[in-house]
Amino acid sequence: MDKNFYCVIMAGGVGARFWPLSRSHTPKQFIDILGDGESLIQKTYRRFQEICPKENIYIITNKSYAHLVKEQLAGIGDEQIVLEPARRNTAPCIAYANFKIKAKNPDAVIVVAPSDHIILKEDVFKDVILNGLNFVKENEKLLTIGIRPSHPNTGYGYIQYNEERSYGWNASIYDVKIFTEKPELEVAKQFVESGEFLWNAGIFMWSLKEIEKAFNRYLPEVNDLFRQGEGLYNTSAEQPFINATYQVCRNISIDYGVMEKAANVCVYAADFGWSDLGTWGSLYEVSEKDENSNVVAGNRVKTYGTNGCIINVPGEKAVVLQGMEDFIIVDNDNVLLICKKENEQQIRQYVNDVELDYGEKYI
Repeated sequence: MDKNFYCVIMAGGVGARFWPLSRSHTPKQFIDILGDGESLIQKTYRRFQEICPKENIYIITNKSYAHLVKEQLAGIGDEQIVLEPARRNTAPCIAYANFKIKAKNPDAVIVVAPSDHIILKEDVFKDVILNGLNFVKENEKLLTIGIRPSHPNTGYGYIQYNEERSYGWNASIYDVKIFTEKPELEVAKQFVESGEFLWNAGIFMWSLKEIEKAFNRYLPEVNDLFRQGEGLYNTSAEQPFINATYQVCRNISIDYGVMEKAANVCVYAADFGWSDLGTWGSLYEVSEKDENSNVVAGNRVKTYGTNGCIINVPGEKAVVLQGMEDFIIVDNDNVLLICKKENEQQIRQYVNDVELDYGEKYI
């Protein structure tokens, strides 16, 4: 295992689209959402232990979730739990990790990944990440993972790649032409039919030196803020410095701030059973279904004339559903959600409305 390989797992999100199962005090990355005994962050942490030395894995999360990380990730050191005092999107998160890792190893080669994605083909995933890390170790490139699309999904970003400029490993690494944020359905259909586009998986690889160069060029105001803390990282002075820095730091994604602008971006076209598990619908797609195409989590659920639903209720609660079709039904603590699957993009608005009218205890 290469001692220069590092992993940054981003685990600060609130998972609002999985409300009410995902709550502000326990967001989806800390939930056993598949019902197999492991939370999403536990799965992610376990996967990367086969790729990087265990001590080289960092979890970046909101300070509110530090206790959940310690509870769920056995053996992780306090210095590996990187606490953000506020949410500022992925670019500041990555800049912070860069300087923290640089203080230990300026020769680091880094993979950055979300904590809440599903990977069904874990052996393939391991090979892809190791191939990618070795690629960016040897080439001055910024690498992202692209998933070959199975259908025109409007919830994902898309990457158009240049088939004429490919690199090793079965010629599956390509130069990137353009990034496109979540398109309308008709545009997504055109993308998939063209065969020139991949889903953006939000997993990145680069050498520390190369991503620093990119920040200096495209997000110098963010990089300069975190550079002021050199000498403080991995000391007791780090957290006070970070607390102050986040108050004035720009809110911007790494995609928009760097990847869409840089000229040396490549994409690794892969298929390892990926889902970003961003919505109830995406969970429905990857879950086992009963004879009526329902996905049921709950020990005492009776369905009659009910088809195509995703049902998640407490194990001991008896629930009877009749005549429901293509609904999301979730009962958790003090909230019951019943919503058509086709309208799940409105769940964020429902969360906002409930918080405004009834208070934070329902969020």
